[in-house]
Amino acid sequence: MAITASMVKELREMTGAGMMDCKKALAETDGNMEAAVEVLKKSGAVKMEKKASRIAAEGVAKVAVSGNTAVVVEVNSETDFVAKNATFQEFVQEVADKALTVPAEKAGDGEDLVALLDMKAQIEEKTLTIGEKLSIRRFQKVSGDCVASYIHGGGRIGVLVAADGASDDAAKEALTNVAMQIAAMNPQYISRADISADELAKIREITLESALNDPFSLPKPILQKLIDKAVAGVWSAEDVAIYEEKKSNMNYLPNFLSDEAKPQLAALALADKDAISSDKIFTGLVEGRVSKQMKEICLLDQVYVKAEDGKQSVGQYLASVNKAIVITKMVRFEVGEGMEKKQENFAAEVAAQMAGN
Repeated sequence: MAITASMVKELREMTGAGMMDCKKALAETDGNMEAAVEVLKKSGAVKMEKKASRIAAEGVAKVAVSGNTAVVVEVNSETDFVAKNATFQEFVQEVADKALTVPAEKAGDGEDLVALLDMKAQIEEKTLTIGEKLSIRRFQKVSGDCVASYIHGGGRIGVLVAADGASDDAAKEALTNVAMQIAAMNPQYISRADISADELAKIREITLESALNDPFSLPKPILQKLIDKAVAGVWSAEDVAIYEEKKSNMNYLPNFLSDEAKPQLAALALADKDAISSDKIFTGLVEGRVSKQMKEICLLDQVYVKAEDGKQSVGQYLASVNKAIVITKMVRFEVGEGMEKKQENFAAEVAAQMAGN
């Protein structure tokens, strides 16, 4: 029986196996789809050890909701092609449904999740069927008077939000909107109150150091003192000459200085850190930048993405719906974040396989 491209495509969509593997399996079974799937399973069993060492950094996130409890899971595959496969998608939903039955305190990440979910047999079977290493990477669970979930990009990002204080339709709609906000803006904290004193001190110190390393962004009185020191024996004669020529308009000065001049000025600022840090103008600058960061990393301080005036914060939006709503937990999974991903060129892979056929 002649093996057509459409038959190979159908088998690959069913199993996620490689193109040439599908073609060979169909040829071996004279085009019998069910028998070809079995052939791929058997051949895959030989490769299980190799699959275990591969990098599975693609995949999808899915959610499961039951009453006032919700769970989000991330399951990884090796390729984006398999991540879109219907069989894989169904398996991930099965994982999410199973995770919903596990106590929240046992949620997390790691290889032990397979044992925790009692899904070793299922993941091995899907690995053999699909032809790639699969990995249950992590899951988190939330509960509250009201919960909402949101999946973005076909499963690239999964979000959960839980809140107390209200559970009516208006609250559910508001939380769904907030889940979309979390997906888009990726806040690190719900509110400023969630930031520890040590973490806040770290943010402030990083902001201070960053300001000193960018001296031309400093208040003009401080910048002028640093330039006076640079002119007095740090900068080259060429940079001093440029300064004398351009000092009437300091905004353009950085564009003309040498590559060495700006780091030298920053070094002077860092050397004078204690004195500059005690300057009230500089302190105000640092606090202003810290406050701006808070509005970026704290959910309730972020500008609500659907705000008609472009100014309303998420906190203000929730209060306008119901002042009793208090967000208690948020979870945002982005597939593959923090993982090494292999670089692939699918066109080159197909060309190489066809050339070797």
